[in-house]
Amino acid sequence: MKQPASEAQQGGPDAAPAADAVPVPLNKPAGKTPGGAKGGPPLGLRLDFRTLSLLGVLAALIVVGGITKPEQFLDTSNLQLVLTQASIIGVVTVGMTFVITSGGIDLSVGAIVALASVWATTLATQEYGFAGILFTAIIVGLACGLVNGVLIAYGGMAPFIATLAIMASARGLALQITDGNTQIVTLKSVLDLGARDSYILGIPPLVIIFAVVTVVGWLLLNRTTFGRRTIAVGGNAEATRLAGIDVRRQRLYLYLFSGLCCGIAAFMLIVLSGSGQNTNGNLYELDAIAAAIIGGTLLSGGRGTIVGSVLGVLIFTTITNIFALNNLQSDVQQIAKGAIIVAAVLVQRRTARNGEG
Repeated sequence: MKQPASEAQQGGPDAAPAADAVPVPLNKPAGKTPGGAKGGPPLGLRLDFRTLSLLGVLAALIVVGGITKPEQFLDTSNLQLVLTQASIIGVVTVGMTFVITSGGIDLSVGAIVALASVWATTLATQEYGFAGILFTAIIVGLACGLVNGVLIAYGGMAPFIATLAIMASARGLALQITDGNTQIVTLKSVLDLGARDSYILGIPPLVIIFAVVTVVGWLLLNRTTFGRRTIAVGGNAEATRLAGIDVRRQRLYLYLFSGLCCGIAAFMLIVLSGSGQNTNGNLYELDAIAAAIIGGTLLSGGRGTIVGSVLGVLIFTTITNIFALNNLQSDVQQIAKGAIIVAAVLVQRRTARNGEG
């Protein structure tokens, strides 16, 4: 009986955690593991190369922005705007990274953000103040994540189908709540959080929230049993089950975590826009999946990296900002994003082949 690399090959649940990416594959014989004598370059070097490559792309984009629109792009307010915009989709991407690492997918994240944002900005909810809006956004996100998790883990539904159904239902419910109208937030305590006076050492509060979620996500994935089990489920779910790990419960927790991230992102979007709309979170699911993939997370599961996902978010957000400043059409922007995704997938496949050599 084979055991998952996340625990069985590391000495149990309390053993030292894996690095921020690849576990030892469950179906590989000894001597063929990544970083071994026959497995190509050491794992640490490969991860460093991937991260450095992403940093190089981001640096190149910053240079392009600085050359094409130096005064606007390099302005402090514009850089703060880029980080703020990256923060919202970034929080969603952290949750998506966990789901994809486990071998799943979540197409409902954008709709969950929309539903949580409109439910948290109703007049009835605003009567409970700042805490009421925050609590409602998180609870709605968790509730949707719970439904996803139950359908997938215990209902036996394919993640693609289950989350697609929740996406449609959440969008419809958000539209029903708003009746197609924009719900304005009137609470000063919420609006002040997005005001420039609330910046801490020049850093917007939303960016700080994103940083906290990123650190927590990194620690969960790399320094806890939860993270090792997530990687193991994505690498070989059956072997993980035979090793005594409750795969269904793990998947339920993962979709709960994704829903939690959506709830937090919904609150951040409320702070940034000062409103709730049924169109919020449009295409967030595609942006989050794309950012995770170009960051190095395998779409087939078994490997995930929070650092890479964050860099992926920053790359896409910077591209959007540069195109906007240069008044370039959005269709060209989408073509550029698509090319980056294709290149990232090809690099992943080449890396995987080298690791199997």
